[in-house]
Amino acid sequence: MTRAFSAARKPRCRLACYAASLSLLMLWNASAHARSLESVIERGALTLCASPNALPFASKFGPVPGFQIELGEKIAEQLGVKLTREWVVSAIQHRRADCDLVLDVIARKDTEPPGGVRVSRPYHRSGVVLAVRSDSPASSLANLGSDQRVGVPVGSLVSMTLAKGGAATSPFVYEDDIVAALANREIEAAAVTPMTVGWFNLQHADKPLRLIPAFDNDSDLNWNIAAGLLRPDDKLQQRVDAAIEALLADGTIARIYARYGIELRTPR
Repeated sequence: MTRAFSAARKPRCRLACYAASLSLLMLWNASAHARSLESVIERGALTLCASPNALPFASKFGPVPGFQIELGEKIAEQLGVKLTREWVVSAIQHRRADCDLVLDVIARKDTEPPGGVRVSRPYHRSGVVLAVRSDSPASSLANLGSDQRVGVPVGSLVSMTLAKGGAATSPFVYEDDIVAALANREIEAAAVTPMTVGWFNLQHADKPLRLIPAFDNDSDLNWNIAAGLLRPDDKLQQRVDAAIEALLADGTIARIYARYGIELRTPR
């Protein structure tokens, strides 16, 4: 398994994947087709939209499919159908995609997705953490010196939050590049998702990064993760919710995540 992960292509995603999922949901406004459980059963397939090159989320290439593909297959299996994939990387492709399902959607109780999209029962809790090198003495943001920079996704909420607090930050486009810069001692800490750190640590066991829960009390920097369903009828929604419930209960989702270095966290 380690060899397979090492051979995987470099992912260019992380927070961008969440943004892509949300963009897809926004663009689903244009779709006129409602999805019913009956139509999914008749078709014999549940269609997942995913990126073709964004490990650990999903990959069209090589032996490692990504946890979204593995989870999608298990959900489809619970519905008694197979999983089909629509590979999407741009807004134009999202607009043309004919999907039933997208995974790792941010689910907030105070925000309804547009366009008849529904989110499933949440299955994971994610957010932003502070990562440091294993030899760093830092145990909190306050331990960082005024000249010690924190790598942040450019234009992100955590970037603005840290800047308001007077922290020195360095912006990056991709979370992968932030943790690489941290490991190479170009910055002192990184404000990234636990998924990014878990995937990095799995591939770099010789120089693992350490997590500090520096933003646990900031509700804007923590969120539940769910599946997004395109205009489902009540029966399809209920079956997907039940599938996720069963996969959580028997440990399937935790095992899938663990294969990608990610610890499953209980939604709140």
